[in-house]
Amino acid sequence: MTEHPTSHEGRQPLAARQQERTRPRQQDAAAAAAAAAIPSPAGAPNPGPAVAETQAATRREGDRLRFVGAATRRIARGIDLDEIVLGLCRASVPTFSDAILVYLRDPLPVGDERPVSPFVLRLRRSDRLRHTDEEGGETGSETERLRPLLSDPTADLMPAAELCEVRAGGALAEVLRGVRPVFGDSAAARAALPELLGPGRPVPTGHRAILAPLRGRRRVIGAAVFVRSTERPPFEASDLLVAAQLATHTALGIDKAVLYGREAYIADELQRTMLPDSLPQPTGVRLASRYLPAAETARVGGDWYDAIPLPGSRVALVVGDVMGHSMTSAAIMGQLRTTAQTLAQLDLPPQEVLHHLDEQAQRLGSDRMATCLYAVYDPVAHRITIANAGHPPPVLLHLGGRAEVLRVPPGAPIGVGGVDFEAVELDAPAGATLLLYTDGLVESRLRDVWTGIEQLRERLAATAQLTGDDHSPPLEALCDDVLDMLGPGDRDDDIALLAARFDGIAPSDVAYWYLEPEDAAPGRARRLARRALSRWGLEEMSDEVELLVSEVVTNAVRYAERPVTLRLLRTDILRCEVGDDSPQLPRQRRARETDEGGRGLFLVNRLARRWGATRLSTGKVVWFEMATRS
Repeated sequence: MTEHPTSHEGRQPLAARQQERTRPRQQDAAAAAAAAAIPSPAGAPNPGPAVAETQAATRREGDRLRFVGAATRRIARGIDLDEIVLGLCRASVPTFSDAILVYLRDPLPVGDERPVSPFVLRLRRSDRLRHTDEEGGETGSETERLRPLLSDPTADLMPAAELCEVRAGGALAEVLRGVRPVFGDSAAARAALPELLGPGRPVPTGHRAILAPLRGRRRVIGAAVFVRSTERPPFEASDLLVAAQLATHTALGIDKAVLYGREAYIADELQRTMLPDSLPQPTGVRLASRYLPAAETARVGGDWYDAIPLPGSRVALVVGDVMGHSMTSAAIMGQLRTTAQTLAQLDLPPQEVLHHLDEQAQRLGSDRMATCLYAVYDPVAHRITIANAGHPPPVLLHLGGRAEVLRVPPGAPIGVGGVDFEAVELDAPAGATLLLYTDGLVESRLRDVWTGIEQLRERLAATAQLTGDDHSPPLEALCDDVLDMLGPGDRDDDIALLAARFDGIAPSDVAYWYLEPEDAAPGRARRLARRALSRWGLEEMSDEVELLVSEVVTNAVRYAERPVTLRLLRTDILRCEVGDDSPQLPRQRRARETDEGGRGLFLVNRLARRWGATRLSTGKVVWFEMATRS
């Protein structure tokens, strides 16, 4: 849009401005006449008016080519749909036309997608040269700007119809099928323009309007209408070529933007669906997470996080980052995350999990690389075991407010192959918070990774000081505060964040026994469970707990060859875990009336809040949870 000066020095009467608009044409004519009047050198023929006219035409053609080059570059700079359409409007008005209307198909087809019926065009954007009043100021209100002016046909076009249904076999459909731009007073356009703009709307006469179809790689996706007012020369035949160039570059750019937008949307949805919908609630630890996609220029990535409950009330904490930003990165992330979940259920040590992930990445391809940090927290032992594969080290925030970067062997990234991974076991005191993250949080174009890690450590310590030495900061608020450290230039990569608050389980809340695999084991398990519940003041739960413990232990003794383990844990819930050396997992089935057994798991399923079974390298663990009434 053209900006007009608003100061008193820049204001001119309307007649003076019209005179200035016609002055260039008068000067060109005077220059041609003067060139014809200048005598030629001795012996040289006089070029005459024809040569001057040729020179003027050459200049106009050069100006036209320069305009087309600048306009197409402006259109090509657009990344998304709105930027491309805006580039067309800004390049056309006021240099090429006084007004423009851009219609696009609604909805826009993507790639080879079959367009929906009926064929509907929606006005995507309109732009026009703003008119000024006698004092040189812009007319203020929208109503005033859109008021039809007899001397300005562009004003009649601006309040055009919002939607237009293109009738099959109609005049507009024929013009769009022809692809080439046409003048508004041509036989085809005289019937097509009223159909596009809406009935009863004035259409410019003469060569003052051009209707240009917008055709993408496979089909017509819209139309553009260029309009000139009566205050400037009408369009020429060569302007049809200019309109065709503008329409072609715009349509191809829109096609590319729509395809890119669909690909980015699919990749973003693919990545989000591969991340956990919600975190589990394991005993003795509280969890919170955040995920932020990268900036629009590189929004698709391969960052992921996970929390996987393990036998013995332990939990595996995983954060990983696949290198690259593409749909391939998101797909590889999903495969590695699934592999990590499967390996975790086998209860392998952290370093073994990374070793198998490394082998899986090599099977996916020679250039499939990722970083990963895998940690296992044991709330009973108050210990955490961590193995690292080229990932930034975690930060541990202690209850007193001290934040430290844990010294974990860095390891090589997953996918390198032929390397060993090392695990370290560290204290995990109650009230401490472990923060796992991807490098997008601490590394950007403005800072290196170690500077970012130090800033993260200082931010955590400062946040902890606000809540005092005796209280840990709220976990969700802590995650939000960590993300607030990101600056304007710190979103080059996507970010995954996983925070774990260690509550632990006190030794007084744990009861553990070994039972010989004999017929008397279920009875002994009932007595031991009754004593533990009495010690914890949960006598009212004894009947249900004894029944379920007896059923699970009976099932374990039936197949076990080595001693069976029985463990009770009291937190806000009561959890019972029974382990044996048989790898066969129990399966709930409906017993027939004549069967003597087969009802144990049915009772567990009916009375327990939750239950499950996990296969181990040495056997399996069957567990169930019940809500305490204390």
